[in-house]
Amino acid sequence: MKNEFQKVYFAPSVMLIDIFQAKQHVEFLNNNSDIFHMDIKDGNYVKNFGTTPLFIEQIKPMTTVPIDAHLMVNNPWEHLEDTAKAGADYITPHADTIAKEAFRTINKIKSLGCKAGIAVNPSTSLNEIKNYLHLLDKVTVMTVDPGYSGQPFIMQMLDKIKSLDKIRKEEGLDFLIEADGSIDEKVYKQLYEAGVDIIVLGGPALFDKSTQIEEAWDIMKNHFEAAIAPVR
Repeated sequence: MKNEFQKVYFAPSVMLIDIFQAKQHVEFLNNNSDIFHMDIKDGNYVKNFGTTPLFIEQIKPMTTVPIDAHLMVNNPWEHLEDTAKAGADYITPHADTIAKEAFRTINKIKSLGCKAGIAVNPSTSLNEIKNYLHLLDKVTVMTVDPGYSGQPFIMQMLDKIKSLDKIRKEEGLDFLIEADGSIDEKVYKQLYEAGVDIIVLGGPALFDKSTQIEEAWDIMKNHFEAAIAPVR
């Protein structure tokens, strides 16, 4: 982990890189970020498509940071082995897609040599994952409904992050808390204070700031540092 801001790690959404500058962008982000966030979508769970395990396999030789495969798919079991084989370090399905076989799925992910995450939609209660929180390495709190760009950040999700942070402190757990969806400089301070560990950097936080990845990264870091300066 490279991030100098000790508590929060940066996870750029790599599917948003400029394909015409893919090698440059991947190399730059590998040298500056903490985790690569990969959205794998099937066009069914969400009505659009993202990357595939093949994309992970193609960039893996150029990376040293962990790769998190966010499985926005209806049937995660169909993707687990291919995703692990491609080089994912974390595999993160959505809680509602594994509800009937959560323990089996988490154990399978770990048997493949990966860390196990779970993504929780805005309308999903933490009660639905409480019985297996102790098995998780990461919980991703979706701060928008998945699959639709341009949505506003759902402020109520800050309370969900606070609740997760309280649970792990009270129960002595060590899973990471990640926030994903429409994040920008308007909510960095609130996320930091709520107890988030990982921020997924999408268009609003990073890729929309400049067509030059180096400039966009500097803008993002300056915004983040300015936002949390009073609370550090």
